[in-house]
Amino acid sequence: METEKQALRREIAREKKTHTEAQLGAWSDEICRAVEKREAFRRARCVACYHALPGEVQTEAFLNRWCGEKRMLLPRVEGDDLRLYPYTGPESVRRGAYGIWEPIAQCEPVPFEAVDLVIVPGVAFDRAGNRLGRGRGFYDRLLATCGAVKIGICFAFQLRDRVPIEPTDVPMDEVIWNLIG
Repeated sequence: METEKQALRREIAREKKTHTEAQLGAWSDEICRAVEKREAFRRARCVACYHALPGEVQTEAFLNRWCGEKRMLLPRVEGDDLRLYPYTGPESVRRGAYGIWEPIAQCEPVPFEAVDLVIVPGVAFDRAGNRLGRGRGFYDRLLATCGAVKIGICFAFQLRDRVPIEPTDVPMDEVIWNLIG
């Protein structure tokens, strides 16, 4: 029997397919520009982000725009956990676990205490800041140990009044989505 989480993941996947790559890209730019206007981002010296999969809010231009001005970090899957490593430009990543662009580990991982802001992807979010991920718990384990400000980013169609949550799910401090579309 399909769970509520599985059903919502399938619904969001169907919705993504109704939008063009160009439209998702334009919305991604809008969302990333909104992040840049937040006080938490302006004050942050060390920002953990992610390198997007197709269909997620695209972050590559955002990462490249800021990697020379702020310490930008990307997660890397190591066993059952995510570790954070510096992003210094396109040459600092390669395809890793699950086909995700990950940083090449050329140093020790950056300790979570050094992070001021985490920008988090999700399958869906709700207005209370709850997040539905892909189901492996990588981000929840990372976020449970990180005291940084947590901003979830998503397309408007990924925002729900309520998403199903578990006791181990870590809510966002804020969720940002595109206003048009």
